[in-house]
Amino acid sequence: MALLITEECINCDVCEPECPNEAIFQGDDIYEIDPSKCTECVGHFDEPQCVQVCPIDCIPLDPERLETKDELWEKYSTLTGNPIP
Repeated sequence: MALLITEECINCDVCEPECPNEAIFQGDDIYEIDPSKCTECVGHFDEPQCVQVCPIDCIPLDPERLETKDELWEKYSTLTGNPIP
């Protein structure tokens, strides 16, 4: 699943630089996540880094974008050009 930043976002700027896929960007009102780039940090880290640094816990899984671990690995491989381990 891709992650989603909710309206509770306070625009603290800590999540964007932590994303290894550059999936997080400043939207009109709050930060947003490009689901085509979000792998929940699969291939990079054991846990999503944006979730780890968010001070208000406003980055849940996006129920509209259900993906298996295998699909996240495939997306990681496509984005980075690295083979799936």
